Amino acid sequence: MLIEHRGRSPRVHPSAWVAPTATLSGDVEVGPESRVLYGAVLTAEGGPVRVGAQCVVMENAVLRGTKDHPLEMGDRVLVGPRAYLSGCTIGNEVFLATGSTVFNGARLGEGAEVRVNGTVHIDTALADRAMVPIGWIAVGDPATVLPPDRHDEIWAVQEPLDFPKAVFGVDRSPHAMTEIMARYARGLGRHATDRIIDG
Repeated sequence: MLIEHRGRSPRVHPSAWVAPTATLSGDVEVGPESRVLYGAVLTAEGGPVRVGAQCVVMENAVLRGTKDHPLEMGDRVLVGPRAYLSGCTIGNEVFLATGSTVFNGARLGEGAEVRVNGTVHIDTALADRAMVPIGWIAVGDPATVLPPDRHDEIWAVQEPLDFPKAVFGVDRSPHAMTEIMARYARGLGRHATDRIIDG
C-alpha cells in the first residue's frame, strides 16, 4: 500500500517490487531491483527513508525515518524478518538478520553484520565489516560490542547517550514518559490526514 503523508508520496523504481501487503508511507524511495516483502512497513515520520539498489526488506520489518534522523540504506542490503531500523545510516552490503534492531543516529559501515536479535544502539558507529553476534549489543562511537548479560558495562556507555533526549527531545526524569508519550502521540496524529494512493 502506498500512502501520501504530509504531502509526500513514496517513489518505487520501475525495476523494484513491493508486496501488496507492504506499506510505504510518505517520503520513501525504493531503489532499482530492490524488493519489499509482505507486511514490511517503510514510514517517513518527518524524515525520509531511502533504500538503495538490490536491497531486500523481508517480512514484517519496519524502517522509519525521523525529523532528526533520516534512514539511509546503501546498496545490496538484506533486512531480515522482524528487523526494526529507525533513523540510521546503513552502508553497502550490510546483513541485518531476523529481529535485529538499529536505533536513531547509528551508522553501520560497509559489509557490517548484525546477527539474529542483535542491537545497535543510538549514535553508535559500527565499523566496516564489524559484526554484532546473536543477541549482543553494540553501543558507542566507536562501537563496543557486548553480550546482554553485561548490563552494567552497556549502561556505562549507553546512559550518556541519553535515549530520551536523543530520540524524543525530553530530559531523563521519573516522569519523562508523560511528556514523551504526549509528544509522540501528537506527532503520530499527523497520520490522520494521510491519503491512500495505491492499495
